[in-house]
Amino acid sequence: MPRPVTLFTGQWADLPLATLAEMAAGWGYDGLELACWGDHFDVERALTEDGYCKGQRDLLAEHGLGCWAISNHLVGQCVSDPIDVRHKAIVPERVWGDGEPEGVNERAGEEMTATAQAAKAFGVPVVNGFTGSPVWHKLYFFPPTPKEEIDAGFREFASRWMPILDAFQTNNVRFALEVHPTEIAYDNHTFERAIAAVNNHPAFGANLDPSHLVWQGLDPVKFIDRFPERIFHVHVKDAAQTLDGTSSILASHLPFGDPRRGWDFRSPGRGDVDFEGITRALNRAGYAGPLSVEWEDTAMSRERGAREAVDFVRSIDFDPASGAFDAAFDTKKQ
Repeated sequence: MPRPVTLFTGQWADLPLATLAEMAAGWGYDGLELACWGDHFDVERALTEDGYCKGQRDLLAEHGLGCWAISNHLVGQCVSDPIDVRHKAIVPERVWGDGEPEGVNERAGEEMTATAQAAKAFGVPVVNGFTGSPVWHKLYFFPPTPKEEIDAGFREFASRWMPILDAFQTNNVRFALEVHPTEIAYDNHTFERAIAAVNNHPAFGANLDPSHLVWQGLDPVKFIDRFPERIFHVHVKDAAQTLDGTSSILASHLPFGDPRRGWDFRSPGRGDVDFEGITRALNRAGYAGPLSVEWEDTAMSRERGAREAVDFVRSIDFDPASGAFDAAFDTKKQ
């Protein structure tokens, strides 16, 4: 059974959901992964306004679209980040409040708990998002960073997220961290450590986005094979290293799209990601959820990219084999 092909709406939040839904249906998508910003999905309204969730569902259904996940990356980032003025631009005013860092962390945590409740009300089993990280800014160990500081950072992450994850479990919803630089987990080793920090919490897993792995030099297939039971959702996004001997994967403080960068995002199928290998690994893992296009490519029209991505995703998705291809020659069954 082919997996649903959806479009993540985070990069389209400037458009009303009604407009985007019509466009996505016309391009051939099966559904949308709704971002919790713009007018696409409002956590507060979902919990306080009668008929809101049904109204959003009905809007999608008018265009033959489903929804299997919502995403609250922006608020999630503020749960365990050291807060500064940059965060004000990415969260609702009710979360930012007076901007006092600890208060922002706490209100972001409350909003993520509410997101679990809203997901249940809306009828989706997965919320994708970020966690933030108390220690990302200590990535390079100079000035010398004692092991105890990193240990303390993972403990802080766990203390902030364990109550949230408990709320997810209570609501029968799972949280899928997009393993990603700037988060508590950005590769296999840090994801292992994050899982251990939250005591192998069953509500904590991964939103696999291979684009954030390949530019770091990681193999998404090895990630899937290492954590098959933790793959809760999948993004289809591509990236390419553009190292030329003058830049690095640290991106040189250059904006996306600058040709001097050492890497950049690409439309699916136009970068370095081995999507066929990923499909085979997802089949081994038994993943049957959506393949959700997160479209980002500064050198291409997003309408063109989203349109061609549907056909690309369908071309790389296939069912696992039902048996060995040479089963007809098995003399033991004759």
